[in-house]
Amino acid sequence: MAGPVSFGYQVAQGGATGPVEFELQYLVIAGGGGAGASQYVSDSGGGGGAGGYRNSYASETSGDGEATESTITVIADGTTTYTVTIGGGGGAPPASSYSSAANGNNTIFGSITSTGGGGGGTSAGNSGGSGGGSGHMNGSTPSGTANQGGNGGGGKTSSPWAGGGGGGGGGASGNGQTAANYQTAGGGANGLASSITGSSVTRAGGGGGNAQGASPTQGSDGSGSGSTANKGGGGLANRGSGGSGVVILRYPNTVTINNSGCTFETGAEQTDGSDKYVVITAASGATVSWS
Repeated sequence: MAGPVSFGYQVAQGGATGPVEFELQYLVIAGGGGAGASQYVSDSGGGGGAGGYRNSYASETSGDGEATESTITVIADGTTTYTVTIGGGGGAPPASSYSSAANGNNTIFGSITSTGGGGGGTSAGNSGGSGGGSGHMNGSTPSGTANQGGNGGGGKTSSPWAGGGGGGGGGASGNGQTAANYQTAGGGANGLASSITGSSVTRAGGGGGNAQGASPTQGSDGSGSGSTANKGGGGLANRGSGGSGVVILRYPNTVTINNSGCTFETGAEQTDGSDKYVVITAASGATVSWS
């Protein structure tokens, strides 16, 4: 839990008190990538990579175990606005198609951009916030974005085929697993837990890959993965779509947010201790400010 956030006052010429300044804490997660398919009835595509994970809250971390980012100094003058766009999850290819899944879409808050998760491959997966897993016959490990997520896992390069797991935000390593030696697909990387809303929630996990054969073993899905809305998870094996992203903002309870076009999870700002927060679940070029 974060301690009290200090804030001061702008002093205008002549000694008049101006607008309040405060430190804004954020969690910005992009949409997750979809999972790959293959031309076989029993698919062997890679799992989707999680959306990029950028975090400035308390002593938590950003994606792939990197250092927490700096907070943003905001002037609560009612006119200084920040643009918000929530990235959607990447779509999955049709069944029995020989095509890779789509990357997730970027999520943007002001100058902060989280990169959409990489789509899982039928051959090479896609790079992204976290890399998507590669599919059968391709051992490449698609890269994640620095400070946002890990690499995707490689596919198994000999029959029976298996796909690699998608990368995720979590832990000391957010890398997806490479497919094992015998009909066992790679598992997706775990997501990261954050308590920016006062309760711990895990988001931005990678999707597991899928195996092909008589008795295939699907890769385990990372915590916080899948198509659940507003968690930025990578799509699960068998052509699952990625989950949409989210923006969470936390600030002192002495200021009030002004909303123009954003959808809040609860319809309004919430209070946790000496702070308020909002969970923005949908926005496209919308804006917020504070007063």
